[in-house]
Amino acid sequence: MHRGERLTFIFSLISLSLCLAGTASPALASGPGGGDGGGLGERLPIYSGLPFVGMLLSIALMPLFMPRFWHHHFGKVAVFWSLLTAIPMVAAYGGTAGFEFYHVMIADYVPFMILLWALFTVSGGILLRGTLRGTPAVNSFMLLIGTVLASWMGTTGAAMLMIRPFLRANNYRRNRSFMVVFFIFLVANIGGCLTPLGDPPLFLGFLHGVPFTWTFNLLPEMLVVVAIVLGMYFLLDFYMYKKEGVTPPVEEDAKEPLRLDGSLNFLFLAGIVGAVLMSGLADWGSVDIFGAHCTVADMVRDGILVLMGILSLLTTATNVREDNDFTWAPILEVGYLFAGIFISMVPCLLVLKAGSKGAADFVIEAVREPAHFFWASGILSSFLDNAPTYLTFFSTALGRFYPGMPESVAVPRFIAENAIYLKAISCGAVFMGANTYIGNAPNFMVRSIAEEAGTPMPSFFGYMFKYSIPVLCTTFVLVTLIFFQ
Repeated sequence: MHRGERLTFIFSLISLSLCLAGTASPALASGPGGGDGGGLGERLPIYSGLPFVGMLLSIALMPLFMPRFWHHHFGKVAVFWSLLTAIPMVAAYGGTAGFEFYHVMIADYVPFMILLWALFTVSGGILLRGTLRGTPAVNSFMLLIGTVLASWMGTTGAAMLMIRPFLRANNYRRNRSFMVVFFIFLVANIGGCLTPLGDPPLFLGFLHGVPFTWTFNLLPEMLVVVAIVLGMYFLLDFYMYKKEGVTPPVEEDAKEPLRLDGSLNFLFLAGIVGAVLMSGLADWGSVDIFGAHCTVADMVRDGILVLMGILSLLTTATNVREDNDFTWAPILEVGYLFAGIFISMVPCLLVLKAGSKGAADFVIEAVREPAHFFWASGILSSFLDNAPTYLTFFSTALGRFYPGMPESVAVPRFIAENAIYLKAISCGAVFMGANTYIGNAPNFMVRSIAEEAGTPMPSFFGYMFKYSIPVLCTTFVLVTLIFFQ
């Protein structure tokens, strides 16, 4: 995407935001913080989610059938679906709908992109030098390290830190696509289930009263999934390695010891993790930005994230980023596409939040058993933001078991008496983000970085039908039989 197109897209986004802000009426918002639709989710028809379906199909099909058009105009396509979502809703529901779009951009999209930008910038300044060759054993070990890191520095942080060394270690291999796919499975998703720092849904649970260490209880489920998926990866990589008949490159003769450049960025990375944790613990009040209530702690967090990114840019030697093949293209692509995704998914999330009073009541009513919660939260998290999806089913379970009880009382009882339901919701929301490219933010980032580094990646449906359904869904069936019956 050249400069002119970028400017066109940014101008369109700004225009859309101003338009929505102009229609946003705090008085019509449903309450402090807005974002719950003021009952709008109860009135929206199920077909209001069609533009989101169109956005998904565009991501899935256009790169296959219209690659040249998609490459040059994907930003405009995202704007098209955004406008097709926003204009009819604003026309039909006025300021209430306008406020929802404005709120999602201010309270969700902007912090989301700030976090991604900071992690992308800081991790791009850390370079692992030395001779590291991607054999099946080395690759499996790198995936295991990334999986462990994901619970402590977030799936996005671990993925951004590990993907470039992983790609460089395998730059002499012919078949690399499957490696990146398994990297997305393990590092960008499954590894994040052990602490609230790992993935946003668990952090939301922590904010709603789930103890920080409770997620350690997900270790058995995580170990089973990691063992199966990593074992399948090793066998597949071993087979492909033998099939390729690859020989070590010439430079293998002059082995360079492993060392890290840009280590100062680990300090900035710790600053990012600390800022995210702080934003969930601190209570410094909130401010009103044209009707959208933003907490002071969140604003301080975003300021720290930007500061960490800027310090990384200022203190990291230019040659480190150059040798790390660092460019801004992946974060730009993610920024454009997720702007469209965030806006077009608003009706779907509102309907889901409406629970049994909304058009998706058949989903809520059908969810009864732990296995139902696991698959329902998982499948929806594969396509929608997994944080609100987790919260929806978390609230559904609380309401079903402890109706009318304050959350501060209900959550401890929920954990003590029905922990299997919380495990099912947590595992579904975290694990199944790996089912699609859009299931979790780092998925798309990893794909973009891999493609930029010359690794061809499967299409949207190719990813699902060739990898996630046969590998992950069969694993999840086994997890259901073992843990959630």
